[in-house]
Amino acid sequence: MGDARNVVDEFRYWTVDAIRAELDRRRGDGPWLHVAIENWAHDLNIGSVVRTANAFNAAGVHIVGRRKWNRRGAMVTEKYLHLHHHPDAEALAAWAGERELAVVGIDNLPGSRPLEEYEFPRDVVLLFGQESTGLTAEAQAAAEAVVHITQRGSTRSLNAGAAGAIAMFAWAQQHR
Repeated sequence: MGDARNVVDEFRYWTVDAIRAELDRRRGDGPWLHVAIENWAHDLNIGSVVRTANAFNAAGVHIVGRRKWNRRGAMVTEKYLHLHHHPDAEALAAWAGERELAVVGIDNLPGSRPLEEYEFPRDVVLLFGQESTGLTAEAQAAAEAVVHITQRGSTRSLNAGAAGAIAMFAWAQQHR
């Protein structure tokens, strides 16, 4: 019996392995989008980013730091993705470097570049820090660039899940 959970009609009742294989086939030779989540304490946000990564057919999702997370927010979409774990940002950067993937941090740090003015590399790992503290110094050092989402209101930052969706959409707009 195949999967009937949170899948589009086309994939209804396909096996998890068959869905994952079809998504890999569609991705072909790229462009390659990977998403990395550094040390997040808010499990629902991790699930939201994982679910969004699936919607954009990311080649992989990388959990940096804490290995354990509550998968409920992902709505089973993590089963169709390639999940990776890295003990720290340095290990993620080494993994990305071996595959010629640029690491781009997403955070509203002083000196970061506006997302709407940034040309994302074709093959990339978008690295998100924890909602309350942002990217660690180690993650900032691992990133070739840090970009921020321009905000016009009074709040200091966006919800991490929302920021992930905006950044993935911006990359996808540039690399259809």
